[in-house]
Amino acid sequence: MWKLISIASGGAIGAMMRYSVTYLTTKSTNSAYPWATFFVNLAGAFLIGFFWGIFEKTNVSSNIKSFVLIGLIGSFTTFSTLSFEAVKLFQQGHTKMGLFHIGITNLLGLALVIIGYLSAQQLSTILSKA
Repeated sequence: MWKLISIASGGAIGAMMRYSVTYLTTKSTNSAYPWATFFVNLAGAFLIGFFWGIFEKTNVSSNIKSFVLIGLIGSFTTFSTLSFEAVKLFQQGHTKMGLFHIGITNLLGLALVIIGYLSAQQLSTILSKA
């Protein structure tokens, strides 16, 4: 029961964070490119890698892991919106931009998961020596 509450709580917060980034990005840019989804997916990729690395080195409850990884980051990022926006770009004749959006988000996302994970590992090493 507590795991479900943890996931739901994290999900609510992550969804509000995503909405805020989308609102602020849309308000500050005037572009056909879906910058908000790009930003949240890449930030989420880094964060999931970072927290994965932290959780491997620390004794954290499964409820906290579920809150952060499934709830918070899972609802903050969105593959379905990435796909939807790519299709919309294709329909609007922005084929190259749509392909770029899919390719760069996935490649940078993979790189940022690794960078986040390695950053957490390095931070854990530094903190364990302090």
